[in-house]
Amino acid sequence: MSQELERVYTVNLGKALLSVDTHRAPRAINMIKEFARHHMKTEDVRIEEDLAHQIWSKGVRSPPRKIRIRMNKTDEGYVLISPYTEEKESKDTSKEKKGKSSKEKKGKSSKEKKGKSSKEKKDTPAKEVKNDTPAKEKIDTPAKEKIDTPAKEVKKDTTAKEKKNTLAKDKKDTSSKVAKKKSK
Repeated sequence: MSQELERVYTVNLGKALLSVDTHRAPRAINMIKEFARHHMKTEDVRIEEDLAHQIWSKGVRSPPRKIRIRMNKTDEGYVLISPYTEEKESKDTSKEKKGKSSKEKKGKSSKEKKGKSSKEKKDTPAKEVKNDTPAKEKIDTPAKEKIDTPAKEVKKDTTAKEKKNTLAKDKKDTSSKVAKKKSK
């Protein structure tokens, strides 16, 4: 078997959320391994470190709901599971070439017929507006002198003992005031 077998799958990990929240990421890893055993028909399955980091990226409690993976069956007989990285550049360049050739055949697009396209509008610099009126001169006025006022005292958060003490003092003060008024 000199041939390597490679497949790309999207694995749904939604059922990992049914596990206890402290076991979700390990359950997601086990689900991926079970999926690989089933589809690649082998017992020896290994997960790449990058894929494990991707699953554990948001912590143990919230693994991703779905994950795109690439499974390679090696000559040694084990399956290596790695995160799938899409090669968009080669596909995008071919699409751009096809898109340009179809526009060139048809001629100018409707935007070009009307006037400048949005790209051309962005590239052209904005017109500069000249103001003939002179700028307002700053009038030097003396700053108002600040009057030194004492800062207000900020009440502190009092503890229960302090509250009791203040209440007791207030009672004594009021009782002494009442006694003085009666004597007058």
